[in-house]
Amino acid sequence: QVQLVESGGGLVQAGGSLRLSCAASGLTFSNYRMGWFRQAPGKEREFVARISWSGSIYYQDSVKGRFTISRDNAKNTVYLQMNSLKVEDTGVYYCAAQDGSVFDTRPSRWAYWGQGTQVTVSS
Repeated sequence: QVQLVESGGGLVQAGGSLRLSCAASGLTFSNYRMGWFRQAPGKEREFVARISWSGSIYYQDSVKGRFTISRDNAKNTVYLQMNSLKVEDTGVYYCAAQDGSVFDTRPSRWAYWGQGTQVTVSS
């Protein structure tokens, strides 16, 4: 049974930082592309960042230069370091896993999901 468990969310003031973690189990971690998505109230879930098994990285334009995704294949864990947070970064952040050779940002194309962790950025 595949499980993705996020942690590290919380309340922070604008300009602050948070580090999210996602621990994976029940899958061969190094075979999966790992990603972070977020969903604000009343909005659709959107892609934030992804990292391949080899370390290739891709970000949504709005987080480039502020967020850093990384992974530790030995610990089956993926991280999202978020700096210079903005109010518009508020939402539930989800960890996800995608297999296959084709990278796709659409949530429907990701096989496994965590339960989400709330990030709230106050002004």
